[in-house]
Amino acid sequence: MKKISYEHRYLEQWITSSEMESYSPSVGSAERALTEKTGLGSDFLGWLRLPEHVDTAQVDRIAEKAHEVRSEADVLVSIGIGGSYLGSRAAIEFLGKSFDDQRSPRVIFAGHQVNSDYLTDLLELIEDKNVAVNVISKSGTTTEPGITFRVLRQWMEKRYGREGAAKRIIATTDPAKGALRELATEEGYATFDIPPDVGGRFSVLTPVGLLPIAVAGIDIRALLRGAAEIVEACRGEALEKNMAARYAVVRNILFRRGKMIEMLATFNPSLHYIVEWWKQLAGESEGKNLTGIFPVGADYTTDLHSLGQWMQEGTRNIFETFIIVNKTRSSVAVPRFEKDGDGLNYLAGKSFEEINENAYKGTLLAHLDGDVPASTITIEDRTPEALGQ
Repeated sequence: MKKISYEHRYLEQWITSSEMESYSPSVGSAERALTEKTGLGSDFLGWLRLPEHVDTAQVDRIAEKAHEVRSEADVLVSIGIGGSYLGSRAAIEFLGKSFDDQRSPRVIFAGHQVNSDYLTDLLELIEDKNVAVNVISKSGTTTEPGITFRVLRQWMEKRYGREGAAKRIIATTDPAKGALRELATEEGYATFDIPPDVGGRFSVLTPVGLLPIAVAGIDIRALLRGAAEIVEACRGEALEKNMAARYAVVRNILFRRGKMIEMLATFNPSLHYIVEWWKQLAGESEGKNLTGIFPVGADYTTDLHSLGQWMQEGTRNIFETFIIVNKTRSSVAVPRFEKDGDGLNYLAGKSFEEINENAYKGTLLAHLDGDVPASTITIEDRTPEALGQ
C-alpha cells in the first residue's frame, strides 16, 4: 500500500504539463545510467539494491543483536557523523514519542560534533547506567567519531574492564580493511559490515542505520518492506506513475529558472531530523562543480515567526517543498473559557490538527502568491512502512 504522495498542481504558473512531459526521455536516460552504472559515481550505487535484495540472514543477525542490547543495556551510545548518524536519528525521532527519555534502552548519539560540554554531559548521564556502544565508521579515521570513540572506549574499559567492554562494543565498519576493522578484530568486538559500494549518506538501510533503529524498538523488517514497495512504484519514465521522477523534474526545471534554494518545510516536529538528513543527501549529492540547489529546512509553524517574513518578501531565488503527515496518533481539542481574554474562543472545539492543517494551507497559498513555487510531499502516517517509503 502506497503511504506517500507528491502533489505539484500549484506549479502551473511556473511549469506547464507539456514541459513536464518533455522530460520523460531524460528521466529514462537517467534511470538507465543508474541501473546500468554508466554515470559518474557508479562505484557507489549499491544503495539501489538495498530495499529489494535484502540479506535476510544479516537482518536476522541485526535483530538478534538489537534484542541482546535491549535486554542488557539501559543506553546505546551510537557514535557516528553524517550518514552514519542522521538516517538512524531521523527514523528514531520520526517513529518515537516527543519525550522519550524513559525509553529503555535509550539511543543517544555522539561523535557528530567536537564539543567537550556535550561529551561531559553524556558521560554524566550514563554514569549509573548499563551501557553499550555502537561505533560507526567505514574507515575508522574520521576525526569527530574517532576522538569520541577514544573517550567512550576509555570510559567503557575503566568501568567494565577490557574484556567486558569488548562484549559491549559493536563496530559497524568496512568488511575487510581500515583502522576500525583492525581494532575490532584485535579486541574481539561484534561487527557489522558497511557495503563498500554504499556511500555514508545512503546507508540507512544497511547495518549503519538498521542496528540503532532496531535497538530503539522499531520494526526494521517493516521499514525495509516499505522501502521495497516504493522502489517498485518509482520505476520507469512515465511521470504520472513515478512520483520520485516528478519531484526530480520539478527541481530541475525550477533550478534552471533561477530558483537556487530549496526550502523543505514541515508542519510536524517529528520530521525535524528527516529534514536534517535530506539536507545532507541533497547537499553532498548536488553541490558539485560550483553548482547545485542549496538545501535549507524549516519547522512550521514555529519558523513562520522567524523566516516567514523572508519567505513572503525576500529574494525570489527560492522554491518550497512541504512535507506533511496526514494522520496524527492522537487529537487534542482547544478548550473554551467563559472569559475570552486572549480572543481565541473562536478556535474552541477545533483540534490542533485542524488548526495546523489550516496553517499549512494558508502558508502554501500565501507563498504561492508571493512568487514562491511550492509542492507537497504527504506521508500517510508515522509507521515504519511509511518511513521506509
